[in-house]
Amino acid sequence: MGIAIKPAYFGKSVKTENVVDHTVPPASLRAQNRDTRIDALRAFCLITIFVNHVPGNPFEPFSSKNFGFSDAAEAFVLISGVSAAYAYGLKFQPGSRLLTAIRALRRAGVLYVAHLVSTLATLGIFALISLTYAAPELLDTINIGPLITDTARGLLGLVTLGHQLGYNNILSMYGVILLMLPLFLLISRWGIAVMLAASGALWLVCGLFLVALPTYPGGNFWFINPLSWQFLFVIGMAANMHVRRGGRIPVSGTLQLLSVFYLLLSLAWVKVPLWGLDVSFGLPAVLTGFDKTFLSVSRLIHVLAMAYLLVTVPALSNLWRVGRRNPLAVMGRHALPVFIAGTLLAMLAQAWTMTHASSQAALGLIVLAGLVAQAALAYYLEWLDSLKAAAKRPVADRQSVPAAGAPLAASMPVPEPRATTASTVRAA
Repeated sequence: MGIAIKPAYFGKSVKTENVVDHTVPPASLRAQNRDTRIDALRAFCLITIFVNHVPGNPFEPFSSKNFGFSDAAEAFVLISGVSAAYAYGLKFQPGSRLLTAIRALRRAGVLYVAHLVSTLATLGIFALISLTYAAPELLDTINIGPLITDTARGLLGLVTLGHQLGYNNILSMYGVILLMLPLFLLISRWGIAVMLAASGALWLVCGLFLVALPTYPGGNFWFINPLSWQFLFVIGMAANMHVRRGGRIPVSGTLQLLSVFYLLLSLAWVKVPLWGLDVSFGLPAVLTGFDKTFLSVSRLIHVLAMAYLLVTVPALSNLWRVGRRNPLAVMGRHALPVFIAGTLLAMLAQAWTMTHASSQAALGLIVLAGLVAQAALAYYLEWLDSLKAAAKRPVADRQSVPAAGAPLAASMPVPEPRATTASTVRAA
């Protein structure tokens, strides 16, 4: 009837019929058509973030941050933008704009609560290890100190997101971006390019004039400034919206060669290393530096170069096409609880290693155990979802019906005859 279900294949347009229905397909159909590459990439980012949050472990030198200017955080935000196109961007249609905006704001509230719970649990972990092993210095790490010396202001800072613990600042950044999302979607009514231009202008202004959300207490900036990082998120969302509406990501051999060259240059820069080389030319750091807070051009181009090659080179893209039961796919489908679990396990590992001498082998086992625990949580949530789905299925009529010609029992009621009428035939 003119409805075309397009597979989630970023980088390739799919022809549809003359009439396209923008209504959301059933959950079972969405599950079948879900692109596992997005889930697998998201899970890879979560794994890498967890590895990086346990400093000194033997797997850390092999994480993405050691091979270029950007790290897993940039990739995670870009992929989140791609996913947001499905959840919000494509649903922001006349008649459902208010509901879509409310859903984005509600999701931001969920992330706010998750951030507070993760932060309080981190404080509990460090306090427990500090008391158990008589290590008061532990309460002066990962930005816990201000909470101890000035508790009232510190607690106010936690609630208002002005004070954030180390390694606990990704969910807050993502939540603020979702608060800004309805505004960008409103701007997209004038075109995706206009939305991109507005987002890029905000990123540039923040980088040039150092506009960022302030910390409290302390009078500094957020370590990851959402006013800057929203640009990367919007790029991912805009690209997916463009493709899903029938557009294409251009496949250019020149752009592919430039992307490869830039990735090799950044690899050499990190490995030589060339950090002492001044290439600023007197320009602001957002244009020539490597600043993470304001997402400098060097970091932005690095993650976009990787994404472009992944989208336009089928051999690279298909590497991430895994089965639905693959651990990466399952972990990616339950990204938020897996991320929170990974954060708390990393904090526990940090507190433990700060109070106990641990060999490389011990650190490696700690990381592997943490990854297994996160995968186990994801599979448990997957199993729980299957139980919920089974419970929602309609229950078949359990009333027994006698076979044709079989004698009726004395106690069995005989149905009264009803007038036979012709049933109405509805055209599908």
